[in-house]
Amino acid sequence: MLLDESRREQWNDFVRASEYPNAMQSWEWGELKATTGWKPMVVAVEDGGKIVAGAMILRRQIPRIGRCLLYAPRGPVLDWSDADLFARLVGEIRTTAARVGGVALKIDPPVPADRADVVPMLERHGFRFTGDDDPDLGGTQPRYVLKTDLTPDLDELLASFHSKWRYNIRLAERRGVSVREGTREDLPEFYDRLQHTAGRDGFRVRGYDYYEAIFDLLVPAGLAKLFITEFEGRIIGGAVLFRMGDEAVYVYGASQADYHKQMPNHLLQWEMMQWAKANGCRTYDFRGVSKEVDGEPLGELGGLNRFKRGFNAQYTEYIGEYDLVLSPLWYRLYRLAMRARG
Repeated sequence: MLLDESRREQWNDFVRASEYPNAMQSWEWGELKATTGWKPMVVAVEDGGKIVAGAMILRRQIPRIGRCLLYAPRGPVLDWSDADLFARLVGEIRTTAARVGGVALKIDPPVPADRADVVPMLERHGFRFTGDDDPDLGGTQPRYVLKTDLTPDLDELLASFHSKWRYNIRLAERRGVSVREGTREDLPEFYDRLQHTAGRDGFRVRGYDYYEAIFDLLVPAGLAKLFITEFEGRIIGGAVLFRMGDEAVYVYGASQADYHKQMPNHLLQWEMMQWAKANGCRTYDFRGVSKEVDGEPLGELGGLNRFKRGFNAQYTEYIGEYDLVLSPLWYRLYRLAMRARG
């Protein structure tokens, strides 16, 4: 069934309590993506009025053919050990997809690759792996991540970091770097630092209005928080942290090379970890890194692996992206159209 606006909080509560909670499956994430042209919908399976499985699905029209592509970012959400429940959810998704003209559904749930039960279940229902072998990404969302366990007390947590990282945290404090929670008034300067970082490191940044929408939609819902680093009264960087359930995820980080010697990034990560732990998070996800084999990074992002591992972060590889073709004829036409466009 499709959930309406009145079920927003019930849906979000379900995602928070799930095995693999992620802000990208929240109701508000759908609203955020609606500002970029996607149309969100939440498909759910219920037992006795209680949500037991579901997916926040984004859909986008395919030009000229009157059909749409579907994408469940970091979804679907369910007990992945329950094959019957998954079958029910796939049935609900197929029914809804037929109603809206869905051609194919892409999923990329944050399910660890070492779960032997999930991939065979996906394949039985027609899902096919569509990720790639890029050691630095592996899909639309990062397939390779590093996570720090936040359950030890703060002293134990800090002691688990590499000694040089602990030194750099103390050094930043001694040199006068500070970290605080950001406000909407900080957004213009944060965005300027983010653009600076993107130009230096070679990644794309969305338009300013996207970050305004994060403040309008995710921050009031408790799903996102901006942190600001300052030195001598000047904003020198910061980061956006997502939170859903017991997991915090580091997403948009900004810094200035001119202040590297002040070690602001080490202090920033430590302060965000403390905030996440104080707000009930058990895991801190540093997000995308290079694929690792026997502890060694393979891709060009290896420097990120080394920085994040200094915070006692452990490597996790997800199962990756899977597509379910919902309308074979329209899917073939779509693929032909894409090839024709080059």
